[in-house]
Amino acid sequence: MNKLELVDAMAKDTGLSKKDAEAALKSFIENVSKELTKGKPVQLIGFGTFDVGKRAARTGRNPKTGEEIKIPSSKTVKFKTGKALKDRVNKK
Repeated sequence: MNKLELVDAMAKDTGLSKKDAEAALKSFIENVSKELTKGKPVQLIGFGTFDVGKRAARTGRNPKTGEEIKIPSSKTVKFKTGKALKDRVNKK
């Protein structure tokens, strides 16, 4: 499912116009992004938790030349599924 299909499904499920459903989705994405940028998790009970993780600096290899390169430390976004979502996917 892509963004357009998600907006269509949200509009159908809620009775909102596609324009309003798209605005709601954009707002959700923007607000989750803002909190993660601040380093704060976003927890949606039953669905899951978005959180910021850290990757340590490490040494990698250029696959073309085999040369060692230094990869700097960075932040990444993690998602941990909630119990209800996990059970639904596993049909429990």
